Amino acid sequence: MADYATTSPPLKIIAGADSFGADLKDAMVSHLRSLNIEVEDLGITSYYNIGAEVGGRVSSATTSPAVETRGLLACGTGVGVGIFANKFPGVFATTCLTPDEARNNRSINNCNVLALSGMSTPIDTAKEIVDTWLHTPFKSPCPASKSQPWPEEISKFFDESMTEMPKIGTSEQTQAESCAICCLVKNRELNPIDIIPGGSMKILRESPTSAIVRFKAGSVEPAHHHTFGHCLVVMEGKKSVWNLTKEEKYDLGVGDYLFTPAGDVHRVRYYEDTEFFIKWDGKWDMFFDEDLETAKTAIEKELANGFA
Repeated sequence: MADYATTSPPLKIIAGADSFGADLKDAMVSHLRSLNIEVEDLGITSYYNIGAEVGGRVSSATTSPAVETRGLLACGTGVGVGIFANKFPGVFATTCLTPDEARNNRSINNCNVLALSGMSTPIDTAKEIVDTWLHTPFKSPCPASKSQPWPEEISKFFDESMTEMPKIGTSEQTQAESCAICCLVKNRELNPIDIIPGGSMKILRESPTSAIVRFKAGSVEPAHHHTFGHCLVVMEGKKSVWNLTKEEKYDLGVGDYLFTPAGDVHRVRYYEDTEFFIKWDGKWDMFFDEDLETAKTAIEKELANGFA
């Protein structure tokens, strides 16, 4: 049997379990240490917490070639801990109930986190599973290959899967960090608003109308009103709204909300490229109360002198 203290790179095992897998985990930690393998025992907690903790530790270690870091988990069935470990990129956790399953999963999936069943796997069988998992190289002959070398095409597929699988979902991470409203417009093309230069809009719902609207920096909406009131939330940029009916001015930035009642005449100036979500109480319409040049002149005067 190999002396793992002298292997290159050295092997380290991160271990943990829930209460249903605690005894089996303790036995396997003792077994691994008897083989001169470094083991970090994270102890016992809920299956989802320990699965995530071991998975996260193995994932963060995959970029370091100095030490080969694997994980060993145990819960009642061995399934729950594996599910949560697999939420981390570069982790290939599998539940193994027999040595043949361990051999297949090392060969095919390059399993680096072994999940054991504390309720159905005897200690002696678990030792055989662990030993098989330790000794089986990636892509080696296994029961699934009928103990023959894998064909070149399949072997190439296994290699490609090791780089492709960790990328799954990563392209969505930045979007997941955005607000839910922003997700509505992702990859949607906004249509120009012909009656207002610099504006574009994507209607999300017809009636009551809701939409994502964008305006370029420097754009102006001339004084206008709508049949129905509307509320909006600014997602990006900065704008000012002059409610001429109420003689009030609102300076809005990211996250700000504004409700404009039905019939209130208002004009708008955009200081930056701005995007906002807007919802009318009924169907969208727009009635102008001045032309664009009049609006620009009025805004310049109001910005210079203050809004009266």
